[in-house]
Amino acid sequence: MEKRWSIKEEPHFDVEAELSAFEDIGPIIGRLLALRGITSREEAHAFFYPTLAQLHDPFLMKDMAVAVDRLSKAISSNESILIYGDYDVDGTTSVALVYSFLKEFHPHIDYYIPDRCDEGYGISQKSIDLAEEKNISLVIALDCGIKAVDKIAYAREKGIDFIICDHHTPGAELPEAVACLDPKREDCNYPDKNLSGCGVGFKFMQAFAMRKGVAFDRLLRYIDLVVVSIASDVVPVTGENRTLAVAGLKKLNQDPCLGLKSIIQVAGIDGKELELNDIVFKIGPRLNAAGRIESGNNAVKLLICNDEKEAYHIGCSINRCNETRKDLDRNITREAIRLVATDKNLSHRKTTVLYQPCWHQGVIGIVASRLSSLFCRPSVILTRTNELIVGSARSVDGYNVYQAIEACQDLLENFGGHDYAAGLTLKPENVEVFAQRFEEVVAHTIEPAQLVPQIDVDVEIRLKDITQVFFDNLKRCHPFGPGNPKPVFVTRNVYDFGTSKVVGRHREHLMLELIESDSPKIIRGIAFGKGHLLNRIKSSQPFDICYTIEECMNNHPLSLQLMVLDIKWKSEQ
Repeated sequence: MEKRWSIKEEPHFDVEAELSAFEDIGPIIGRLLALRGITSREEAHAFFYPTLAQLHDPFLMKDMAVAVDRLSKAISSNESILIYGDYDVDGTTSVALVYSFLKEFHPHIDYYIPDRCDEGYGISQKSIDLAEEKNISLVIALDCGIKAVDKIAYAREKGIDFIICDHHTPGAELPEAVACLDPKREDCNYPDKNLSGCGVGFKFMQAFAMRKGVAFDRLLRYIDLVVVSIASDVVPVTGENRTLAVAGLKKLNQDPCLGLKSIIQVAGIDGKELELNDIVFKIGPRLNAAGRIESGNNAVKLLICNDEKEAYHIGCSINRCNETRKDLDRNITREAIRLVATDKNLSHRKTTVLYQPCWHQGVIGIVASRLSSLFCRPSVILTRTNELIVGSARSVDGYNVYQAIEACQDLLENFGGHDYAAGLTLKPENVEVFAQRFEEVVAHTIEPAQLVPQIDVDVEIRLKDITQVFFDNLKRCHPFGPGNPKPVFVTRNVYDFGTSKVVGRHREHLMLELIESDSPKIIRGIAFGKGHLLNRIKSSQPFDICYTIEECMNNHPLSLQLMVLDIKWKSEQ
């Protein structure tokens, strides 16, 4: 499918000039900063040198003082406390952080992760009944609960208090919890609205530590868990999240907790400088696999483990779950693609909605994501659990799938999520009418351009601009992620040096060596899946490329390498 190249608007010239002069970073990096909303040298300094001193006062969050008071009362009164969290990475890291930190001050504390298939997302009635049996009087809910109005009312009837720490969009009515910590509350003036669920839990513990005079360093022991949640939950790596991510990556690389250390080992990435992408593609999927295939409890057990041998044993078990997850993902994705290909009614739709009762609930979110990318349209994958249908929705760039799901809420038993990812539950008799309604909503609200794959390009540069000094300054913009994406560049009118070739088992990739007509500089690149373009590349006709820039890891004499995302000729533009 042909891709559109969308080059970002030019920043204000004066701003770009001022930023370019900051520590001699140059005009290209100056423009990148301006495109990310940085407008002064002071902001550039904060961006390049994030420190924990930049963190906001946690008591700026609505209900924070009330939450700290209730937690302090529970500890002083020797109450039993339950730490409750979602089964995904954000939830399990949240539970591990809050449980581990509070365990240092209070012995009567336990944790609970709901079963994905048996209990589903959010606060479950089963967990409340269990809390009553165990005489638990306070539950701290992490990465869920902000829409659990009925469940919190049920808990209140049983004399169980809840403190909710969530980052999802609240509904029209807030639960009657003791405190609802959620920066997305309309009445919350917290400066950063984009914290992960673990980030909200971290702020709660920060506030508790401040109130009790506990050294901040004791909480920072768990900062590696926060960066894992930030990367895995795909929240913007800007503002406070950037500060937490930088500190978390430092801890992850220098002294990770034993559980994360074991995952790093079994993933085969020990010994390298870990970045957010390593979390997204290596660490996060393995932690997620625990909840997808067996139980999220295993992920928490790993992350709170204090014995190296036991941590490695659990890590290996979770790695096996990940292998099972990959097999399920691969098979269901193939089946889903076949269903789309053989259903003529789907070819003209703006959405993909597929239902198979036998599909594994643990991987439907991954499959929905793959289909959204493949067909470039919002996708919902549904399966059956007990008497209900559960589903995961994924979106395309720029389209708010949560709002589209919300427009269908009269057909749903439950729903929740973010702009680009949502979960839903409905009755079997509503599947077809939901698919039709969802299609109608999306068809009337999505822009045609959003249904075409798009590559967002930052800056047009020359190959001769790509020097080691330039790349060193580019690396200072790390960590990259949502809100601060890895910069994408365009270079026009490049030529094959004469040595480009196809590589790969099936000769499917292009290994490029490129030059410009007015420069002797040769730069190496790789274009995955574009081996079929070799003859055209070697036709002596100039072409344009868009790409990111990487460092070669194999001591190649051309130390910088282009990761070529797309290639175009003038006739195609």
